[in-house]
Amino acid sequence: MSVLPEISRSMLKNSLVLGAFAVLTVGVVAVTQLGTAERIDVAQREAKVQALAQILPVGSYDNHLLDNSRLVADPLLGNRTATPAYLATLKGEPAAVILQATAPDGYSGSISLLIGILADGRLAGVRVISHKETPGLGDKIELAKNPWITTFVGKSLRQPDESGWAVKKDGGQFDQFAGATITPRAVVKAVHKALQYFDANRAALLTPVENNDG
Repeated sequence: MSVLPEISRSMLKNSLVLGAFAVLTVGVVAVTQLGTAERIDVAQREAKVQALAQILPVGSYDNHLLDNSRLVADPLLGNRTATPAYLATLKGEPAAVILQATAPDGYSGSISLLIGILADGRLAGVRVISHKETPGLGDKIELAKNPWITTFVGKSLRQPDESGWAVKKDGGQFDQFAGATITPRAVVKAVHKALQYFDANRAALLTPVENNDG
């Protein structure tokens, strides 16, 4: 008796088993990736919420910042692409806006910033969200390394005046770091430009938004 039909049946059976296993594996991988992607999205959203919350004083707003954003783009902000501007409101009234800005002229590259500006034009806070500055020198722009970044709180476009918006080495009001002037100079310049942008676009930035671009 020929064994070919038996071999064919065996091969067919194995092929079906392998096919079913492949489908099952693809399904498991897809479900796992979907679940992982959702967890990553939640984690990223939470991290962004925490970062934004560091910019504005506690109790100064009562809305969800991520749900109140609009995309903005302007050379004064230094960003290569449009970025979200987050509107903070208190009891339905505009309280502040948080802008994302880039200082392109750091010592070791671009410095990314979050800049909170109150509705009256005063700075609520500034934080560095990414940089490549030298450890022990330029990295003092990080709050965890040095309180220097908090010196912006309360400042505005006109306080100090134009000449004051520079490091002391350049005749301004802001301290530089020993052995590292380029980094703080770049940050001061970027914050000043962000205030100029806010001043020119105040009405639009403080208008409530209904979409979520962030």
